[in-house]
This record gives sequence, structure tokens and C-alpha cells, in this order.
Amino acid sequence: MPEEILSLVADEPNQRLDKFVLAQLDGFSRAQAQGLIRNGCVLVDGARQKTGYKLKGGERITLRVPPREETLVEPEDIPLTIVYEDEDLVVIDKRAGMVAHPGPGNETGTLVNALLARYPELADMIDDPQVGERLGIVHRLDRATSGLLVAARTKPALLALMAQFQARTVDKVYLALLEKRPESNRGTIDAPIARDPRQRKRMAVRRGGKPAQTEFEVLDDDFQGDRALVRLKLLTGRTHQIRAHMAFIGCPVLGDTVYGRRKQRVRMKRQFLHAHELAFDHPVSGERMRFVSELPVGLRSVMEKLR
Repeated sequence: MPEEILSLVADEPNQRLDKFVLAQLDGFSRAQAQGLIRNGCVLVDGARQKTGYKLKGGERITLRVPPREETLVEPEDIPLTIVYEDEDLVVIDKRAGMVAHPGPGNETGTLVNALLARYPELADMIDDPQVGERLGIVHRLDRATSGLLVAARTKPALLALMAQFQARTVDKVYLALLEKRPESNRGTIDAPIARDPRQRKRMAVRRGGKPAQTEFEVLDDDFQGDRALVRLKLLTGRTHQIRAHMAFIGCPVLGDTVYGRRKQRVRMKRQFLHAHELAFDHPVSGERMRFVSELPVGLRSVMEKLR
């Protein structure tokens, strides 16, 4: 990966510089963020500052991210919940907390590590320029999101499934408990999404962003604090689409400290977002395949506590 130079704006007063930098970098540790500051890779209004420098808000931050060394992905015998598998693909019910790909700060314990151990043939794709680092991963779920995910076991299956996602013929349905009930029982959010210029790891509804549509339907609103369980269907597949769209209408996902409240009123180790249904055409037979994953026990327990 080549060197990357980012131009950012400090979005909050009284925030430590190292915490601001860390919020912009996927997979970096706080020590790594502090190292960038000490090495002069971070400038505040054109000047170097200490790691603990308190931002006033509104400063222009220039962040130079050096090239990262490629990490050799090793197979790891990590348990996976397999919903379906054949010689072409596998459908997994991913647990919350598992990262899809290895990266800085997450070199091991990822879904790719687990897939390589279970399906050694995936290693044949590593040097294929059409596949790159995907190694069978067709689409991703956020680390804190649980539920259904399909991976390919062969290059033809991978390319065929990727084409379906690009053509938007894959059905992806999620369940989420929202901090606030939407004003209507059902509707479609049609609002473009782009990367937030103030926080690089966050997406936002912005004019000129990529088109994004999310359908929602209220399933249950018998909860404390005007909360609601909703069914969400993605008509497009933008990064953090559900979380960004729900925050945009003032109904953030419970437990989401990035798009919702930083200090959550309900104690949770994850966000209440679950990939509930997944449907696609088999890449070889063409048969329409549909899978369902019910809410994990932990999320059902949260619902009961909020009744």
C-alpha cells in the first residue's frame, strides 16, 4: 500500500491529538498513532505537536500514513458456525467481534485466517490479481455486527457472487434495535453516503456521495425509552450504510458509539445490528438460495431487559 496523505479538520474541542489520529486509522493501536505524531507524520495547522496536545476544534490536521508492510496470512483453526457449504461456497453465521480481513492491530483471529484453515485451497488465490486480498470474502460485516455472510471457495464462484452484489440482485436483510422509533412504520431512506471529512473512519450522508437506499419496517416498539426493533433491507451496499442512515433520521442503532451516543445508556459490548436474512443465486447451478439467522441470545436478552 503506498503512502497516504490525509487532510482533516478537528471536529471537537478538548480532544487529545493522539485520540483524534487513532479515530482516523483502521486497525492502528494507540501506540502506533502516537508513533506517527512523534515521527512528524502529523501536523496541526502546519506545525508538529505532542501526542497529548489538546485540540481547540477547527484546526487543519495533515496526516501522513506511511506504507504498511504486507502481512502473511496464516491459517488458524478458529471455530465457525457454518450454515451451508458445498464445493463452491460457504455461508457463515459470523459472531460479533470477528474481523473479516487481517490488518494492523488485527493480524490474527480473523475470518480469513479461519477460512484458510478450513479450506486450504483458498491459498491458491493469494497471488491472483483479480482476487487480491479477498481470499473468498464476497462482502463484509462490521466487526461488531453478527449474522450471515457468504464466502466463495473458488475464483469463478467469487467473481460470480461479486457480480450479483454489484448488480444488486442479492437480498440482505438486517434486524436492529434503534434508540428512537422512526416517525413512520415503514419507509425508504434515499440519501447519498460519503466518507466524513472530519472523521475518516466514519461515513456520513453528504451531497455528492454515492447513492444509498435503505428500506425499514418497524416490527416491535414495546420497549423503554421509545426504542424500536426494525427490519432493514439494503437496496445498496455502502460502508456503514445502515448505521449512517439510521443516525441521519435521528434513530441510531443501540450500542453504536460511532454514529449514536458515545456514552450509551444501555450497557452493551456491541451494537444491536444483526444480518438476519441473505439470498442469492448459486454461482454454478443458478438456484435461488435463502438463509435466515435468528437474533443471538445476547441480543434477545437485551430486548427483554428493555421491555
